[in-house]
Amino acid sequence: MTRPCLDPRPRNRTVGAMSLQRLPLNPAGERLEALLRQRIVFLDGAMGTMIQQLKLQEPDYRGTRFADHPGQLKGNNDLLVVTKPEVVRDIHRAYLEAGADILETNTFNGTSIALADYEMGHLVRELNTAAVQVARQAVDAFKAAHPGKDAFVAGAIGPTNKTLSMSRDVNDSAKRDVTFVQVRDAYREQVDALIDAGADLLLCETVFDTLVLKAALFAIDEAFEARGFRLPLMISGTITDASGRTLTGQTTEAFWNSVRHAQPLSIGMNCALGGEQMRPHIAELARKADIFVSCYPNAGLPNPLSPTGFPEGPEDTAAILETFARDGLVNILGGCCGTTPDHIAAIRRRTEQYPPRTPGAATPALQLSGLEALNIVGGPGTFVNVGERTNVAGSRIFKGHIEKDDYRSALRVAKQQIEAGATVIDINFDAGLLDGAAAMTKFLNMAATEPDIAKVPFMIDSSNFDIIEAGLRCVQGKAIVNSISLKEGPQELIRRARLCRRYGAAMIVMAFDEQGQAASLADKVRICVRAYGILTQEAGVDPQDIIFDANILTVGTGMAEHNRYALDFIEAVAEIKRLCPGARTSGGLSNVSFAFAGNNKVREAIHSVFLYHAIKAGLDMAIVNAGMLEVYTEIDPELRDLVEDLVLCRRVDATDRLMEAAPRFAATKTEGADTSKKNEWRNLGVEARLAHALVKGIDDHAVADTEEARVKLGRPLLVIEGPLMDGMRVVGQLFGEGKMFLPQVVRSARVMKTAVAHLEPFMAAEKVGGSTQGSFLIATVKGDVHDIGKNIVGVVLACNNYAVTDLGVMTPTERIVAEAQRLKPDFIGLSGLITPSLDEMITVAKELKRAGIHTPLLIGGATTSKEHTAIKIAEHYDGPMVHVGDASLVTTVCSDLLNPAKRDGFIGDLKVEQAAMREAYEKQQPAVVIPLAEARKRPLITTALVQPAPRKPGVTLFERIDPAAVAEIIDWTPFFITWSLKGAFPQILQSAKYGSEARGLFDSARAELDELIRAQRVHLRGAAGLWAARRVGDDVEVYADEAQAKQIGRFHFLRDQRQRPRVDTCRSLADLVSASKGDHLGAFAVTAGQEIEDYAASFKEKDPFRQILIQALADRLAEGCAEWLHREVRKELWGYAPTEALSVKELIDEEYAGRRPAAGYPACPEHTEKAELWRLLDADRLGCTLTESFAMNPAASVSGLYFGNPQSIYFDIDNVGRDQVEDYAKRKGWTIEQAERWLRPVLGYKT
Repeated sequence: MTRPCLDPRPRNRTVGAMSLQRLPLNPAGERLEALLRQRIVFLDGAMGTMIQQLKLQEPDYRGTRFADHPGQLKGNNDLLVVTKPEVVRDIHRAYLEAGADILETNTFNGTSIALADYEMGHLVRELNTAAVQVARQAVDAFKAAHPGKDAFVAGAIGPTNKTLSMSRDVNDSAKRDVTFVQVRDAYREQVDALIDAGADLLLCETVFDTLVLKAALFAIDEAFEARGFRLPLMISGTITDASGRTLTGQTTEAFWNSVRHAQPLSIGMNCALGGEQMRPHIAELARKADIFVSCYPNAGLPNPLSPTGFPEGPEDTAAILETFARDGLVNILGGCCGTTPDHIAAIRRRTEQYPPRTPGAATPALQLSGLEALNIVGGPGTFVNVGERTNVAGSRIFKGHIEKDDYRSALRVAKQQIEAGATVIDINFDAGLLDGAAAMTKFLNMAATEPDIAKVPFMIDSSNFDIIEAGLRCVQGKAIVNSISLKEGPQELIRRARLCRRYGAAMIVMAFDEQGQAASLADKVRICVRAYGILTQEAGVDPQDIIFDANILTVGTGMAEHNRYALDFIEAVAEIKRLCPGARTSGGLSNVSFAFAGNNKVREAIHSVFLYHAIKAGLDMAIVNAGMLEVYTEIDPELRDLVEDLVLCRRVDATDRLMEAAPRFAATKTEGADTSKKNEWRNLGVEARLAHALVKGIDDHAVADTEEARVKLGRPLLVIEGPLMDGMRVVGQLFGEGKMFLPQVVRSARVMKTAVAHLEPFMAAEKVGGSTQGSFLIATVKGDVHDIGKNIVGVVLACNNYAVTDLGVMTPTERIVAEAQRLKPDFIGLSGLITPSLDEMITVAKELKRAGIHTPLLIGGATTSKEHTAIKIAEHYDGPMVHVGDASLVTTVCSDLLNPAKRDGFIGDLKVEQAAMREAYEKQQPAVVIPLAEARKRPLITTALVQPAPRKPGVTLFERIDPAAVAEIIDWTPFFITWSLKGAFPQILQSAKYGSEARGLFDSARAELDELIRAQRVHLRGAAGLWAARRVGDDVEVYADEAQAKQIGRFHFLRDQRQRPRVDTCRSLADLVSASKGDHLGAFAVTAGQEIEDYAASFKEKDPFRQILIQALADRLAEGCAEWLHREVRKELWGYAPTEALSVKELIDEEYAGRRPAAGYPACPEHTEKAELWRLLDADRLGCTLTESFAMNPAASVSGLYFGNPQSIYFDIDNVGRDQVEDYAKRKGWTIEQAERWLRPVLGYKT
């Protein structure tokens, strides 16, 4: 077949360059941009704070002009530019003298909406004009007094006192006090006045509702276009509380994605928070935004006892903001509530020495948002499911809800689509008798108040552009318009595209022109390439905001001309992506299978096969029923072959063959003997069905069967204590016998939770509670963030009918004691992973004893042992103390301690065993400890010691490490160990004992991992540092450069002192670095991020299996990230192994030159060395911090050092002599007691 020419681009255009058409900038704006590239620029401080300190009274606000105004005017600060202009001018002058480069006009409430409270909406133009004039007078006077200095007037635009994203009426979530158009018009009036009066720039500040801001941005864009030039535009949002979101619920990144279409000069934060609380949000903007970043916080959190109402003095605020400047986070600094000219002077004095932040490159992604951000970068693993069921044309159920005015039920359809995997939802109200604009407005206003729905971006879908506009006026996030096209010619395409851009929306562009819908491959490509040129060059649209829909048309109709429809679309996707750089592709999936309407099994197979091949060709998203997609590999092989013949046009008789076979695969038919047999348990009695569901972990019918049992047995308590506990007893028995494995137990717990949750309202009505086996209080101790093992124990206990209270991680001792006193549990469990946690457990034991608590205390965690529990912890506690090394043992221990017939015998045996351990320890011959001076004479001698100098010395930050690349090199063996499935991967998959469960668990893990990556829940970050280094004794000093003139850090190492058979050396990691110039040392830190930890925690109650699964995957991703980064260092950053090409197994087996030991592990067992590593890398900016016990938080984080020496090895240090402890204390600047505390697990003597 002859292929058409597929490159119809005009040869006289440069298509693909992001040629956003921007109006010329005003002269002051050009000067300001130039200044921002040179240094940090300073805003003024609070106007309101300064006015309040003057204690003005009602007559001051009224003056003579408003003496007879009917309402109170005190507090209307904007009015002072007319009635007391000298007051405002003096405040401006004070800020300029303090060092401010930019003055904000006194127009925070300068819209008719805000001024309506004072019945002064008619004065908008006068007040804004006067405010600019007063500020301009101050600037002109300052510049005259300080020749050569520049200063600027920013027209301040406040948020109004209204919201468009929330309703004040709790009974009507669709109601709004104002409309988008009213807010836009109010802002237009203010903006026109500010520009005409001579403002140098505009500043939209204190944004708490992004939709109100978008109305302002719409008005600003209109005003610029009307004048033919633009002013610089600053945008400053407000994070309102510890949730890290705006008042209307957006995250920082979602806020940025929502407003970046306005092409502002800067993005930043102000108000609500002090600098300390604002830092993580500014840091995120600094990472994400490709423009300047501003920050002007309050002077701390409100304190009504302070003279300004805020606690921070000038030096306090300045010291905080100095860290922002030092760390390269900001370009513009200033102050908000509670700040004064003294604050601005201090801020400037302490920060002007630092260079400004250099904005990064724009993210090559389609950046969408709801309450949360969705960035579509394209490529494997990033396909986006767009839910199709919130469409009156595509869902009878949804349409029925709308026709009945049952919008609450309609919202549930949206929620179900999101729960089924949709990360965008398509919303359409095109129906003949429906007022589409009104329905769209009501639905979106209600959806905005539902966080589970509003978190995803919306696709506003209509063939009527007025309905699309109605929808865009309700969405605070960055939405997608579906759709525009060339159907009505290029001018209408340009008009609609510019409107989409002005509303801040991406746009789907259909392959449709004046001649009609494109059906052939050539027409699809030709129309899309033509539209791309018009949009990017004439409409000023960012290519990343263009999504082409090349028309998915129906195959299998029996008409020969339709045979290539599916294949033409797939091939068109690849061509469009090639010829239209930056653009994305989409399509409406259900169209392809209409010929098989009524046979869902075949339709789902067609959808799956079509998507499989289209995604490989580059399809970025598709409108689908997210809950009805067959897994490609699970399609019946015969059916899959038939469907692929049809979709890929491999046979001329493909349609006939599939039509003939389709009845055999109809979803309404019996699926075969296997399925029938598989569902036989549904014919059992309800009690047996519940038991079967619990044992098998099947929750499909849990609620229905539980309700049937409740009705049958008469009381909810009887259901719990009868069939549900009978089933869980079987689970516990099988688990104890090793016939059921931990993943299965966790699935059983999920079924139990579902059933009990259904019964709880009925039990509450009866005011009864069920009996439990016992109560258990569990916590990870202070300073430790690891909780996978603790969570597993909690699930196992819950499965065995124990009431579990989980205090979480980093639990202070006093809280554990207080909760033990309050709850009086039958058992207390302590968990910890890092070695400092062992000391914390001793502290907890002592404090429990001091409080008179003798409850059985169970100890667990990776660093704990039966011996340590007996020798070091038990002596500090009067009650029974048991080390539990495996989750499967916990119920046996608890059962024996609760059983009156076994308790005394168990405790007696335990005491005898622990006493014997202590006695054996006391009698134990100490290992031969070589004196430190002698040990230092026996170092690890290496040859070929020094690697080449690093190609990229210093610290390299990796803000977005590709999780798909990391997933390819995961070491899965520890994952199975987490689940108590012991064996090496991949051999464990074939294990006679564990194989079946291991395979099922691995399939679940891979599916979850794929979904985490697809949904962009994984945010891997890392930092690697490489420095010139030199050994000095048992320390290694690191230097700023190769000359080694400036020392910037020092790592302290220990030396092995144990006399070991057949080992003559006494090794230290310091031996791996040369004592002369020319050598180097590296360090790294990586994290899977707080986001995935929070996501895992969201499943704690509703799906504990998934919580633990995600936590375990996060750990694997962090370790895999460390492996990935080490490879980057060897090949690129340090570059001493540029041609390295190791397999995954070779990487896991460490068949490379160099090692990366971590603090807290055998070769460097002392945890506090992480602090120096953290300082050198500035690792806090990764979103990862150190606890007081030097655990890394989030838990899924890894850090360590890089040694390039090809003879680097791992080894143990476990018997440190007293002489080395004294030496180490001296080197660290510690007391002997401090050194013994941190080295206790490896001391070679008793303390």
